[in-house]
Amino acid sequence: MISQFFLLSQRGDNIVFRDYRGEVPKGSAEIFFRKVKFWKEDGQEEAPPVFNVDGVNYFHVKVVGLLFVATTRANVSPSLVLELLQRIARVIKDYVGVLNEDSIRKNFVLVYELLDEVIDFGFVQTTSTELLKSYIFNEPIVLESARLSSIGPTGLFMQGTKRMPGTAVTKSVVANEPGGRKREEIFVDIIEKISVTFSSSGYILTSEIDGTIQMKSYLSGNPEIRLALNEDLGIGRGGGSGYDYRSSFGSGAVVLDDCNFHESVRLDNFEVDKTLTLVPPDGEFPVMNYRMTQEFKPPFRINALIEEAGAHKAEVILKIYAEFPSNITSNTVAIQMPLPKYTIRASFELEPGAVGQTTDFKDTNKRLEWGLKKIVGGSEHTLRARLTFSPEVHGNITKESGPVSMTFTIPMYNSSRLQVKYLQIAKKSGTYNPYRWVRYVTLANSYVARI
Repeated sequence: MISQFFLLSQRGDNIVFRDYRGEVPKGSAEIFFRKVKFWKEDGQEEAPPVFNVDGVNYFHVKVVGLLFVATTRANVSPSLVLELLQRIARVIKDYVGVLNEDSIRKNFVLVYELLDEVIDFGFVQTTSTELLKSYIFNEPIVLESARLSSIGPTGLFMQGTKRMPGTAVTKSVVANEPGGRKREEIFVDIIEKISVTFSSSGYILTSEIDGTIQMKSYLSGNPEIRLALNEDLGIGRGGGSGYDYRSSFGSGAVVLDDCNFHESVRLDNFEVDKTLTLVPPDGEFPVMNYRMTQEFKPPFRINALIEEAGAHKAEVILKIYAEFPSNITSNTVAIQMPLPKYTIRASFELEPGAVGQTTDFKDTNKRLEWGLKKIVGGSEHTLRARLTFSPEVHGNITKESGPVSMTFTIPMYNSSRLQVKYLQIAKKSGTYNPYRWVRYVTLANSYVARI
């Protein structure tokens, strides 16, 4: 049960506001944004997803720069409300196509209609795009810039000059193409979030993959889909939750600890040929979620070294090795390293000929930052940072530095080697041949190297 829902821009502008129960003051959006913008509690730089101010519980998630927020005075499950906010964002995206401030402002009547059907007096009714189609009557206004001008093997992750994540299918599931026609196509994204911890000597201490197979269908008539995965796929190595096929575990090249499937998926032939059968509902949805702790080759290896270099000085050397094929490129790579609290200055030296790299020293939180626009597979990059400390007494520099953390996006690459072997659609006729797009993307969930 929630009291209010509101949607804020990065500037704090109130784009959408709906008060369901009248229990929370009207100025809650301003209170929330001021608290989040200037958050300094608990030694954290960013506000947690759930916090309390004057007896009001605030829940929020950030999606493509927009803040989706819910408030309540009741003691409700945080995971329930956070999941609800994520689903509201997904439903809005399904209807308006591309999720940004402009599209929401142009479709605010439609967004309010969706909110009134999703939530009634603070209680959730449904978050299914397919079920909502029976109750929603406003047509979406599709932004021209939201249309994909061309979709091809080289442009699957491109929109204009910006790289986009694998789930960025920027079309409405209810609006037709110009001329009233609908382009018959289906998108399947294999998205993997990697968590890896390296020791100070470069050995892997922990590694895990949280993956999902996302699907978004623009097929008319709801045809049956057959999605075939690796024939040597094994599931159930580590037990755990979800649908667990212990009998399928063998000496396969791909072994998942556990997985669970969307309610529309039928598993009649899964044991035999690793094929999923389903009739995809409208909107974007997860066909399968999975987890893997079996040893895998991380896409990046990080080496970090810090040494004293005289009185009140030290030198940091960071090396990154891209251990994926040379035809793959990682985007928006960012490295951060906390420094001792008595650091007062840092100067940087990049490798000769470095292009598209940025460095910075954040004095407020004593942090080194290194950004790389892109990294080509098989390459390595080095950063040297010379630190200057204040004359005050300080302890062990190595213990007070790090760990080094890294974020990145790698399109058309996945570490688990899980593959979609084929995507078969039940044909209505001999001329029916819809477009099928299968894409891969790897993201860093927690990529850390100890000093």
